[in-house]
Amino acid sequence: MYPGFIYWRKRAGRGSYCGNDWSAVLAHACHSSTDTADSYRAEFSPGASFGVRRPLRFLAWKLELNEKQTTELAKVLAELKTERAQAEVEGRRAASALADLASAAEFDLAKAKAAADLKVRSAEKVSGALVAALARLHALLDPDQRERLAYLVRTGVVQL
Repeated sequence: MYPGFIYWRKRAGRGSYCGNDWSAVLAHACHSSTDTADSYRAEFSPGASFGVRRPLRFLAWKLELNEKQTTELAKVLAELKTERAQAEVEGRRAASALADLASAAEFDLAKAKAAADLKVRSAEKVSGALVAALARLHALLDPDQRERLAYLVRTGVVQL
């Protein structure tokens, strides 16, 4: 008997496991989380686009989107992902330029300003893309779906 399952069973208030039916234990372990923000926060990583690993499937499920809405949401998320990826590339380019300036014999203030401005411009582009995406989502969603999206954002389940 695997000790982790014994620990899990005792923590869940079910006593120790006796018997050979592991499928019941596994099924309960996989489906025991409740529908709360904490359980989703543990399941979905905040580093991904929109704060979840699979934002399209997750939002389509939580907001109960129809097929047309899901298709449009996929386009919106793809554009945001592209813009964020471009901002990462520009951020690495700016960091490399600043590192080159730091190791140079003489510091060039104009090049340093240009590298810093590149980071600022890319952040502004991401910010603009996020505002445009929210505007498109607002037009796409029903009032009830907008309320659910706002709840997900407020609770930290979805991070914009």
